[in-house]
Amino acid sequence: MPQQLVECIPNFSEGRRPEVIAAIKDSISQVKGISLLDQHSDEDHNRTVLTFSGAPDAVVDAAFAGIAKAAELINLDHHQGEHPRIGATDVVPLVPLAGISMKECVELAHDLGQRVGNELNIPVYLYEAAATRKDRSNLESIRRGEYEGLKESIQSDPAKEPDFGPNQLGSAGATVIGARPPLIAFNVYLNSDDVEIANKIARSVRHSSGGLRYVKALGLLVEGRAQVSMNLTNFRKTSIASVVEHIRTAAERYGTQVQSSELVGLIPQQALVDAAQWYLQLDGFNYEQVLESRLYAGGDQEQLETDSFLDKLAAGSATPGGGSAAAFAGAMAASLVEMVAKLSMGKEKYREIEPRMKEIVLEAQKLREKLDDAVDEDALAYEGVMNAFRMPRVSEGEQELRSESITSSITQAATVPLFVAAMALRTMELAFEIARDGNINAVSDAGTAGAMASAAVKSASMNVRVNAKSSPDGEKAKAWLEEVNDLEKKAELVAKAIEQILQERGGI
Repeated sequence: MPQQLVECIPNFSEGRRPEVIAAIKDSISQVKGISLLDQHSDEDHNRTVLTFSGAPDAVVDAAFAGIAKAAELINLDHHQGEHPRIGATDVVPLVPLAGISMKECVELAHDLGQRVGNELNIPVYLYEAAATRKDRSNLESIRRGEYEGLKESIQSDPAKEPDFGPNQLGSAGATVIGARPPLIAFNVYLNSDDVEIANKIARSVRHSSGGLRYVKALGLLVEGRAQVSMNLTNFRKTSIASVVEHIRTAAERYGTQVQSSELVGLIPQQALVDAAQWYLQLDGFNYEQVLESRLYAGGDQEQLETDSFLDKLAAGSATPGGGSAAAFAGAMAASLVEMVAKLSMGKEKYREIEPRMKEIVLEAQKLREKLDDAVDEDALAYEGVMNAFRMPRVSEGEQELRSESITSSITQAATVPLFVAAMALRTMELAFEIARDGNINAVSDAGTAGAMASAAVKSASMNVRVNAKSSPDGEKAKAWLEEVNDLEKKAELVAKAIEQILQERGGI
């Protein structure tokens, strides 16, 4: 069995006293088998982020030692800083790196949380994959109100009851512990001291406000400069480059510019390679062209893998099914739109359309993310329908509850593919635009995007009709059918327009 390797990135509410930071680092590094990889301290945030790795048991011991030392040396009643926080050790994520699953890291997080609560008398909240409650999976939800607000609410609000430890805060506050995939902490500085501009840009880029998927952001004033401070939770689906370009475009609207950026902690090499490929416009680039990837190709480190969507689709189970496949086809179409738009940028021949191509890249990326999410959402919706039909109906109350559940679940099962069809139609419209104006060498790719998106519209529409037929709510079913019929008619017109463009530009 390969060596198990876990990464831990605790955030401590201290960035101004070197002696305190050194003491916390020493408490961690003294644990046998721990490699201290990085330190990032910020005086304005008044925060230090340490990164270390090791075997599971060693990482838990080291994290506990760091939390204990921070509780001894940091008093939240005297703490001030730009960054939100609820504890001396504010958050402790555990990340599986090699030979260990996310499920096992969740168990480690629970063990660490129980130990901190019992032995250090510190309230502990579990988040991300380790969360025991859905409303606590998001760190921001737990940290809302910060230390000062939690000090009062933890004693009276049942929603604030910790997973471990007392219902009372001491000077060390509370600690959030969890398990998650690799995250990139990334900040962009603006050529401005107006923090309100940073706040507006943060709202436009973060997912919770309608921005880019897998981006968390807030505006801060750091070292006299406006900063957009971010966590990128899935760089493979939302790249650093696309985030920076979004911020650059937004900054120009407010009369300012991106001045610089910084990493907090470590970053996966693939994320930097992806950014280089974007900005250098390395068409046809292969990761195997990176020297280091070839040098380490024969190493023993085992990467975590999950079954591919195609494996799950072929498994013979009811989910994922046709609805998920429709969303997946739409996501592939949006990816192709994004690709062709990128291939149309940075070239003299297409200089006049470059601003529009940048806009298409950002819109296609959002469509891809939403459609990708819909792959799982459709499967969950159908599972909800099956669960509703399995509910008992012996008593009158049970029959009523079952009927309500069936209506609700079918509504969700129809709403998701209806959303997919609408997003796929918009993808078709973008495919038409890039087929007409984009790089002629990629016109067949634009055509493929249109065909895939057209298939997504038709496939999703079939799922809407099936659910409409089963729905007890006739009025809703009628509205779904009217909407999906309209989407299909529009999709047929766009498909014909794409075909005409391909004929004119030699794509077919």
